[in-house]
Amino acid sequence: MKVIASEIHDALILEPRVFGDARGFFLESYNKRALEEAAGIRAEFVQDNHSRSARGVLRGLHYQLGRPQGKLVRVTAGSVFDVAVDLRRGSPSFGRVACVELSEENKRMFWLPPGLAHGFLVTSASADFLYKATDYYAPAEERCILWNDAELAIPWPLAGEPILSAKDRQGLPFAVAELFP
Repeated sequence: MKVIASEIHDALILEPRVFGDARGFFLESYNKRALEEAAGIRAEFVQDNHSRSARGVLRGLHYQLGRPQGKLVRVTAGSVFDVAVDLRRGSPSFGRVACVELSEENKRMFWLPPGLAHGFLVTSASADFLYKATDYYAPAEERCILWNDAELAIPWPLAGEPILSAKDRQGLPFAVAELFP
């Protein structure tokens, strides 16, 4: 596994070893020991999620305040522009944004430690997005930062307006959002 640092402290881009031939390919999408040895990630995953979204759907920027989730995310079909924002006041990368393309072609994964907001924009006709999470979904703890916050200046690759949920349209600006210590 190749480990690539991102702009955010402890948020890592992971490239698994892919074995392919005329029949297709094989890769390990999760191996606890390999994650610890190669990337220093010691996480216990308790929930897997799978979403499918159409082109132009933007989900995020989501996080859970009282029960923060670490996430290992990847795309199995299509492609997305994936974004993380460091919300940990004590972090050397507080307020920074990390962006990475995740796709079925590049097979990259993105490790997001607890304390980050996360979102993605679907850049293909549709995308299947998988998340491994270190804590359970807790709706009462969920928060959302406005996807187009001027202070964060995320370079979303958009031609027009994204397709948003009602919840995501009501996200708060970074400057007034509840953050981590």
